[in-house]
Amino acid sequence: MTFPLIHDPFFYAVAIPAVLLLGVSKSGFGAGFGSLAVPVMALAVTVPQAAAILMPLLLLMDLLGVAAFRKDFDFKFIKFLLPFGLIGTLIGALLFRLLDARLVAGIVGGFTLLFLAQRLLFPPKPDSPPPPRWLGALLTVTAGFTSFVAHAGGPPLSAYVIPLRLSPLRFTSTMAFFFFVINLSKWIPYAWLGLLDWRNMATSLVLLPLAPLGVWIGVRMAKTISERWFYRILYVGMLLTGLKLLWDCWA
Repeated sequence: MTFPLIHDPFFYAVAIPAVLLLGVSKSGFGAGFGSLAVPVMALAVTVPQAAAILMPLLLLMDLLGVAAFRKDFDFKFIKFLLPFGLIGTLIGALLFRLLDARLVAGIVGGFTLLFLAQRLLFPPKPDSPPPPRWLGALLTVTAGFTSFVAHAGGPPLSAYVIPLRLSPLRFTSTMAFFFFVINLSKWIPYAWLGLLDWRNMATSLVLLPLAPLGVWIGVRMAKTISERWFYRILYVGMLLTGLKLLWDCWA
């Protein structure tokens, strides 16, 4: 009997760098690079299948990221974010079969580039007020929704969190804990939608050893890089994410 996993070499050629990017994002640069994982893997498989294959890897990466940054969580902030993020995942679960994945990719990509352009063309002043909480709630619902559909919740949430000017460690730890809970909440809906089949799970196990490597790279970067370079790399990740998602929408 053939072992039920993907055997296509091209799939692994795109999946390996995608998983490493996702690991880095889970521990250090959540706003950009991680959102490239599903679009890159979608070069070889469908978007729903790519999202399903990444689920076990996300669980391991989230656990590693939470353990690495457990002393730096902003629990008060997370308590504000989580209810809205879970509402977004519920909306994503209910609409999943009705949505065109390319349309969702285009919306997330366009939003990401608009936010990046606004930050670069009209940089905030040191005394500028933080974004209003209603905007944070809206963007967090959007993050939960896009996270469910394509594991692309980083850009919408970062559009709210980045202007708060958190330290790199506080930013990273807050994102790590938020997405740990959000990704955990997606398991039952993914099973209900029939995405967690044996072939996808077996393929996940093959890729699983790459998860701690990516997280380790991200943790090292987040703990050693300066705040200025942290946000510069964050913006590069958002630029690449936005361009790739728009390309997926129109290609």
